[in-house]
Amino acid sequence: MTVTIELDREDDGRWIAEAMELPGVLCYGPTPDEAISNAERLAIEVIADRIAHGEMPASALAVSFKIPDEYLALS
Repeated sequence: MTVTIELDREDDGRWIAEAMELPGVLCYGPTPDEAISNAERLAIEVIADRIAHGEMPASALAVSFKIPDEYLALS
C-alpha cells in the first residue's frame, strides 16, 4: 500500500500533514518534517488496527509513503 502525504500550513504557522488514502489521518507539527512523521506514525497505527479487525489484509502493512516533490522543498 502506498500512502501519499500532503502538507499545508495553517494560518497560525503550524503544519498539517494528511494521509490521502486514509480518511481522517491528519497530524499537526511545528515543522513540515514533524507533521509528516506524525502522519506516517498514525497511518501505520490505523492500518494495523484495520488489519486486526479484518478490514484490511495483512499485506497492507507493507506500506510505503510518497511525499510529492513540491512538499519536499518545504522540509
